Amino acid sequence: MSTVISITSGKGGTGKTSITGGVACSLALMGKAVLCVDMDVGLRNLDISLGLNDRALMDFTDVALGRCPLARAAVEHPEISGLSLLTAPMTLPASLTAEKVRALLNTARTMYDYVLVDSPAGLGTGFRLAVCGADRVLVVSTNDASSLRDAQRTVAELEHIRQVHLIMNRIQSKLLRKLRATIDDAMDTAGLPLIGVVPEDPHVILCANLGRPLTSRGQRGAALACQNIARRLEGQHVPIMRIR
Repeated sequence: MSTVISITSGKGGTGKTSITGGVACSLALMGKAVLCVDMDVGLRNLDISLGLNDRALMDFTDVALGRCPLARAAVEHPEISGLSLLTAPMTLPASLTAEKVRALLNTARTMYDYVLVDSPAGLGTGFRLAVCGADRVLVVSTNDASSLRDAQRTVAELEHIRQVHLIMNRIQSKLLRKLRATIDDAMDTAGLPLIGVVPEDPHVILCANLGRPLTSRGQRGAALACQNIARRLEGQHVPIMRIR
């Protein structure tokens, strides 16, 4: 059964988009049909994380407003079979409603195994549209206090979603020791069960600058962490990565 997953965060700078790209590529490499929908209107960068820089011509509002069919608007990845992208516009049309976004996502359910929605940071209109049709939500946070507080606020807006999980991103073991913090502390603060821990990894920026998906770095670092999250979404039991 197809699943719509929104990846969101309370604040910007948590690495939400790179997580979306990494998990989407991992699911596609597992043989799943995956559509990424960039709903970060005006700040769209998901194409960079996927290695699809500026390939998309039509955006999700073209589909939602009936100007273009999904099959035509979605851009297929040239190297990763089963992976497609539906990008975001530079501005949000006033005529776009939650009902039209849900209809778009329902159409996508008939064509893909997974639909991953990259939500904008914050809790405004863009956030509400990005989660309105989700079956589950992944909240991305770093270990700093402001990020965890914003994750808490995000959770409070997701009471209508049955499955909400936490991803701790950009984790550095030295910083954790210095702050005397643990992942368990972060889970308690955010009030969410954990689905993944992603280490700080310079290859995330390197891959983006080279226009390559993170999974091209093989099974290590952030790429391995995203693969583990994808496997957990598939129901596999995978130990949480230890950050050394």
